Amino acid sequence: MEPRQSRRNILAAAAAGGIGFTGFTLVMPFLPLYIAELGTTDVGEIAMWTGLTLGATPTVTAISAPFWGRVGDKYGTKLLVIRSLTAFILTKAAMAFVTAPWQLFALRALLGVFAGYGALTMSMAAQSAPREKMAQAIGMVQTGHRLGPAMGPVIGGLLAPWVGLRNSFLVAALFYAAALLVVLVAYQEPPRRPSAQARAGRGAFGEVLRLPGFLLALFVIFGLQTVDRSFGPVLPLFVQQVGVDAARIPFVAGVLFSLGAVSAAFGSQLGPRLLARRTAKAVLVTGTLIAAVALAAIVIAPSVWVLGVAIVIAGTAMGAGTTTIYSVAGGLLPSHVHATGFGIMTTASLMGLAVSPIAAGIIGANGLRMVFVADVMLLFVLALFVVRGLRTRATADEAGDPALADP
Repeated sequence: MEPRQSRRNILAAAAAGGIGFTGFTLVMPFLPLYIAELGTTDVGEIAMWTGLTLGATPTVTAISAPFWGRVGDKYGTKLLVIRSLTAFILTKAAMAFVTAPWQLFALRALLGVFAGYGALTMSMAAQSAPREKMAQAIGMVQTGHRLGPAMGPVIGGLLAPWVGLRNSFLVAALFYAAALLVVLVAYQEPPRRPSAQARAGRGAFGEVLRLPGFLLALFVIFGLQTVDRSFGPVLPLFVQQVGVDAARIPFVAGVLFSLGAVSAAFGSQLGPRLLARRTAKAVLVTGTLIAAVALAAIVIAPSVWVLGVAIVIAGTAMGAGTTTIYSVAGGLLPSHVHATGFGIMTTASLMGLAVSPIAAGIIGANGLRMVFVADVMLLFVLALFVVRGLRTRATADEAGDPALADP
């Protein structure tokens, strides 16, 4: 692909991801308030419907993503992203007209069948970049994914009093429409070898899972996502526990969440720079250990300042690690199963997203600091597995290039 179009494709994928994630977080943090507006008054019921509604999409997407990835390998990833963004536009707009919480749940579950475009935008960027610049391309897209959630709640918080919670869903649909326009206008599907399309058939899942090092990469993706999302259920409570006044807890917790998102975005840009000088194994091991030490500081000396510094350090380290492991896994994939592989990675990430808040809630019942203790232990386990088993290789594509191992 011509270098100018390659850069344009990467920017389009990053912009589409960032705009879409902004649209998502513009309304979802205020979902409990919307459910209450629909007539549910019991706090327990509001919490139940909020949990079910938020969990519906990632649960269904975790199941469907690999199958859509296989379709993408046969017919092109751009088509899948257009399909996914169109589904987001329609379902977000429909959420503005619901009259009961179960309708929100049903729409979110239906959306899960078509969602997963976040990983598809990474696949689009990775396919468009030269192999030696894949890490930079993935880092650029992940930066968009991280900055979107940092900006979305702020925009939504300012917008909701002005247009109302119900109309905020229509605004979110407009964000997804803008992301769709970016993909339609700016992204050009990279040329594919005819044999790649022919080979993207039966056995694709098994072929991907048998790639040396791919299962380990899935475990690392799952582990990093689990740690990253473990803060949400306990952070406001932990802020209260370290002595912040009740009136200031929402503000302080919001600042900490934003710091985590921005630092992870910075880490996504830092990862490719580190990979230019260090091996992927060194970047991953160093990053997980730095994150573990930072979170251990919260356990040893809990305070709001230690919490803030630790979240920034851990967010940066895990952002760099996430970009690195996606780059490693993407480098393992032959071209004819590229989208399938990224679909399976989506499943691993969403499993971490689903498991993390549940596990954090259960562990946190025995003490909020125990959540950070569990995170530290998981990060050490990830570092150990990476030291013992990480392998990277150049893909052996249709030309029969030899595989190169990096122990």
